[in-house]
Amino acid sequence: MKKICNTSTTGLLIAFLGLLMFSSCKDDFPEAMDTSSKETVLKSIKIMNAGEDGNTVLQGTVDEDKKEVSFPRLDTLTDFSKLRFEATLSDGAKLEQETYNISFEEGQSEKTIEIKVVNTPRFREYFVKLRLRVPVFGADFGKATVYDYSTNEQGNPAYEAFTGQLTRGTGFDGEHVLIISRGATGAHLLKVSDLKNNIITRIPINTTGVTGGTYTMNMGAQINGHTYIASLSGAAASPLKIYHWTDPAAAPEVIANINIGTIAGAGPRHGDNVSFNLDDEGNGYVYFISTDKPILRLKITNYNQVSDPYVINSATAYGQWSSYLQVGNADSYLLTGNTTPISVVNSSGSISYTMNATSIPKNASDARVVTFNGERYLLVITVARSAGESTVIQLYDITRGSNIVDALTIFEQGDKKPLYSYPLSSNTNTAPASQTGWAVVKDEDGKDKSLLIFGAATDAGFAIIEVPKKVLED
Repeated sequence: MKKICNTSTTGLLIAFLGLLMFSSCKDDFPEAMDTSSKETVLKSIKIMNAGEDGNTVLQGTVDEDKKEVSFPRLDTLTDFSKLRFEATLSDGAKLEQETYNISFEEGQSEKTIEIKVVNTPRFREYFVKLRLRVPVFGADFGKATVYDYSTNEQGNPAYEAFTGQLTRGTGFDGEHVLIISRGATGAHLLKVSDLKNNIITRIPINTTGVTGGTYTMNMGAQINGHTYIASLSGAAASPLKIYHWTDPAAAPEVIANINIGTIAGAGPRHGDNVSFNLDDEGNGYVYFISTDKPILRLKITNYNQVSDPYVINSATAYGQWSSYLQVGNADSYLLTGNTTPISVVNSSGSISYTMNATSIPKNASDARVVTFNGERYLLVITVARSAGESTVIQLYDITRGSNIVDALTIFEQGDKKPLYSYPLSSNTNTAPASQTGWAVVKDEDGKDKSLLIFGAATDAGFAIIEVPKKVLED
């Protein structure tokens, strides 16, 4: 009993001493500061002096989780040297500063600044995104819709005519796709509006009287509703013929029937590819590039009058799957093959510029310049002739520059990355004729609405890509 009492007394003494020490030390440490009322929340914010007259008020949207603020687009005539904010904040808080001097660099349409909400000793930072209301140009490739009839597994099955290398030539004018098949489907048209709804309705082309040539039908073009098909002339005496239709149900006009042997220096083989360049009146040139260096140019007038055969003695053998395509209505053309870089030439073959061989894929072919909604693009399709190559539609932004030489020069000084790519096939091909095409869909006011891009290649099938114009969004 005595032992127990002594233990209890000792315990009480220790507890008493502990309380005494706690009491004596309490005043030696500062109390924690009460910050419960020092919140730094940005509840709402406005720009008070937007617009040319400085009287426009814009309400911001606050994302508290991300600590971000966004505003509707601002008039470019706003006085950004004295941009003034007004905010609703936590009690006792204020903006570190209410007026900001903001500068936009040339060509810059967006800028993010940092603002600070202060309630001493606390503060909180928010990122404010400012965007200018500026015109937007070109196509919105992020919203592209693809109508795929290629071997790419993403779309429809490959169009049946593209087997056994029986279809090597195609055409496109935005309304129809021309298919030039030596197989069971024959030469025919497909309506673009049908293809966009996954409908295949062939419009047969009347081939009455289509005879002669190494192959009677091999290449062609679809231009402003006019259909062209050319034979393959594999030897001098094998005729090079061009047929013309305005009505696919009617028998064609034979607008060219040429014995290549009668044209000095024309080269041994024509029609593995063909490049038609006609304006809205049906005037211009068609080019056939032989397996060797010569290039045969024919003049076309009023869609159906062929004259003035002319041989361009090229310094380079571009190859039989090469192309010679006009840039707008200027006397400038893109000359390229699947083994040579693009050159800018005039209608008679004089070279003014040649791209570096590594700027874009060397096997890029059928290069065209596309103009849409104030921007300019370089459209190509790669030729899958060797192992490791593939068939890909590619576009590059070449908007900057006053002409095509300036544009390509500026492009080659940049990162040279494609703006858009779409693969058609990974299969190699020993007869890789490949075509591109484009057309612009207009709205009811005659302004650019959407861009149609076309690409096709032997045994790869084809695809149509529709891209809407860019629209300014808040």
